[in-house]
Amino acid sequence: MVTYVGALFYGVGGIVVAGVALLVAFQEKIVYVPVLPGLSKSYPITPARLNLIYEDVWLRSSDGTRLHSWFIKMFPECRGPTILFFQENAGNIAHRLEMVRIMIQRLKCNVFMLSYRGYGESDGYPSQHGIIKDAQAALDHLSQRTDIDTSRVVVFGRSLGGAVGAVLTKNNPEKVSALILENTFTSILDMAGVLLPFLKWFIGGSGSKSLKLLNFVVRSPWNTIDAIGEVKQPVLFLSGLQDEMVPPFHMKMLYAKAAARNSRCSFVEFPSGMHMDTWLSGGDVYWKTVMQFLVKHAPEERKQDTGR
Repeated sequence: MVTYVGALFYGVGGIVVAGVALLVAFQEKIVYVPVLPGLSKSYPITPARLNLIYEDVWLRSSDGTRLHSWFIKMFPECRGPTILFFQENAGNIAHRLEMVRIMIQRLKCNVFMLSYRGYGESDGYPSQHGIIKDAQAALDHLSQRTDIDTSRVVVFGRSLGGAVGAVLTKNNPEKVSALILENTFTSILDMAGVLLPFLKWFIGGSGSKSLKLLNFVVRSPWNTIDAIGEVKQPVLFLSGLQDEMVPPFHMKMLYAKAAARNSRCSFVEFPSGMHMDTWLSGGDVYWKTVMQFLVKHAPEERKQDTGR
């Protein structure tokens, strides 16, 4: 009996040690997936394929990393809101073009799509510190443009993009007018236990009951729940209740944290929304919700009275 228990103990211990070793060695490949299985790193299409007006924008992050972006306009002189779009962790910006095409049509806006470092045509390798720098470079670029209304820059992020967007919005209260989060996690620390259930006993975010003994090994913790609590701008939370990747209660926790300090927060659920298709399954309700948010929190500047 003692021998059996001892063998079981060592067996479980070995599995845990092996799991932790894999996490330490390959965590970036789990968190960041620039290349989808069976596909190449390059863009399968460009906005031109969808008849969108766009320009290739090349940026330099503050550490010198060369970044690629697309700036897509509804029409050349469009001065509607500009959406700074941050994608999820897998694939590249080309895989989001169909959603962005409809976004431009429905919201009458411009969209700036950033390729994180290591994604698409951008140089480098993805990391939390690096991507935060990349997002700042994109916002700084928009803030310096003369062909848009820089007072109407709204950040949109889904999943990992929501974590990126929350940090950027928190850090730039004067440059970002509002934030939209869709199907975003509270932290990668909390997601570790979702992806690898045994890790929930050793890794967890600030609201977790985990022992947190192994939090130090996570190089990209993305503590969205901490960042969102410091955002002062209006925030719209869009939650797909059928999300198969991020448990929907993560979005409820983010909203609760934000709304405790920020009265300009709205939370909307979409019963059939999954992780990637909430915008599609939500249909008219989804787009009307976003449009109402933009009209309220990124309004068109009123023209000066000419006396006529």
